[in-house]
Amino acid sequence: MKSLSGVVGWADFRRDLGDQGDVLRAMTDTLRHRGPDTEDVWLSARAGIGHRGLATTGEPDDVRPARAETDRGTVYVAHAGEVYDADALRRDVEAAGGRPRNRSTAELLLQAYLLWGTGFAERVDGTFGLAVWDGRDRRMHLIRDRIGIKPLYYHAYPGGVLFASEPKGVLAHPRFEARLDLAKLPVVLQPRLGLPGETALQGLYEVPPAHVVTFTESGTTHRRYWELVSEPHHDSFEVTARRVAELLDDAVRRQLVTDVPLAAMLSGGVDSTSVAALAVRALRKETPDRELRTYCVRFESDPAHFVATELRPDVDAPYAAEAADFIGTRHTTLTATLQDVLDAVPATRRARDLPGWGQFDASMYLIFQQIGQGAKVALTGEAADEIFGGYPYFFKPEVVGRDDFPWLGDGPRLSRFLSPGLLAELDPAEDERARYSELLRRVPRLPGESAEDARMREVFFLGLAGPLSVILDRKERMSMAHGLDVRVPFCDRRLLEYVWNVPWALKSQGGVKGLLKAAMADALPPSTVNRRKSAYPHVQNPVYDRTLIREAARIAGDRRSPLSGLFDGAALTGLIEQIRAGAVRGELPGGSNQAALLIQLVELSHWMDEYQVSLP
Repeated sequence: MKSLSGVVGWADFRRDLGDQGDVLRAMTDTLRHRGPDTEDVWLSARAGIGHRGLATTGEPDDVRPARAETDRGTVYVAHAGEVYDADALRRDVEAAGGRPRNRSTAELLLQAYLLWGTGFAERVDGTFGLAVWDGRDRRMHLIRDRIGIKPLYYHAYPGGVLFASEPKGVLAHPRFEARLDLAKLPVVLQPRLGLPGETALQGLYEVPPAHVVTFTESGTTHRRYWELVSEPHHDSFEVTARRVAELLDDAVRRQLVTDVPLAAMLSGGVDSTSVAALAVRALRKETPDRELRTYCVRFESDPAHFVATELRPDVDAPYAAEAADFIGTRHTTLTATLQDVLDAVPATRRARDLPGWGQFDASMYLIFQQIGQGAKVALTGEAADEIFGGYPYFFKPEVVGRDDFPWLGDGPRLSRFLSPGLLAELDPAEDERARYSELLRRVPRLPGESAEDARMREVFFLGLAGPLSVILDRKERMSMAHGLDVRVPFCDRRLLEYVWNVPWALKSQGGVKGLLKAAMADALPPSTVNRRKSAYPHVQNPVYDRTLIREAARIAGDRRSPLSGLFDGAALTGLIEQIRAGAVRGELPGGSNQAALLIQLVELSHWMDEYQVSLP
């Protein structure tokens, strides 16, 4: 009952779409990589939905959309992603009188919708982006999973809406014009600042996590169907660690239900090793003849150029190999050259359709390409840092205590080098403060909590907003480019809800991610338990840095560049020269080197050029 899949669609409440099949098929075809096994295009007078499916159970028919014909019109459901509690949901549906006609996920979701309307979303546990057309009252519902693991974009216009699992599906429609949203430039230049739903394109939005967005002839409505709730935590450290182990084990087991070859990313850190170890345990218990393949990435230039930093004190490969031997997986280390990385960057732009992260996308693109050659489903340890407090800033009172995003650092911001006219109009510093204040307003408070615990709750909430969405978006888009379904057990709703209320004193007992290490101690090799936090690997190579600096300088001095006029050329050139000389002062986000500050500038320029994005 699992599928990757992609969905597109079009609803227009003021015109007949009956002769627009070619347009809908063109939109659907853009998502072929998300679903090479099946294609479905359904069109009625007021709405059409296209779907591409990839079966991860060996049964292609199980991933197709579902529809019901009623006296008042057609109800049609198409989904992309996974439903992990399908058996429990089926029991609820049947107990309430629903009668699914087959075993497909879409049919089950259709029956749930017919019973409970959009309220069925609260009953679904999984990662999904789905569309429901209800012809009975001419409504299009777009629904996204609680954490926002699966994407779903839309463009609403007077009387209608276009939508797709990736921006390319909307861009394929002749009605949509790709125009840069100047107000979003601060986010484009520092994506961790993004609020749910924002994109760099005018009129293109993403369904926020845990939301139902409904389109009718009279307009658009948003409804949040889930959010974190703050409650007192009474469990001891030992009980808490056992409960974390139980919840993570259950999340891994439920996400292993598939009939195709399995893989996992394995860095040798506590997060990925915990997931891989639990997966091996589950496979040995349920299907002893199956194996788990694990993968990590290293760079050819590491022996010559790797420099330890606070966020990346060592390279992964030796730790990953030792962890693989300890837990018993068939392990592969991908050795990427600098040229491999540079060659992959253009493909990462096409995978995103939005400004990307250069080499940070490329290394992940390469490892997913390798994994996809032998597996359709992979597990990853992402999101543990955001949930358990794995970054260095969590342990720096002077950083946590600042009335600002603790992960931004105090180095230069690219947005401060915009043209004087744009700076006056946008005021990036004020925009940053407004975003910070907006997120603080949304923090679920716990009455009676100490000032320290209340601040740490804020810090965790800030990390679960923009930074986590950046990580999950990169993972999803780079994996889907290769038709690979990557699952994130640490984003399990029940695990997140439980750990959210664990006080910082318990999360940090024993040091960085001490609680998680205590929970998983019996499954991890000593090298993993004792290893310092090390971030996802990136190239440290002066040739790459010089290439990036050279490209940024070309953009800054090119009057024909799509960015010409958006930046203060002289000031930007000055910053680039400072970076070339290694003279930039201040801490950069994520512990990046100075040249990495220019990635968003370079990627924005290439994106605007390749996608023919115009200015307003």
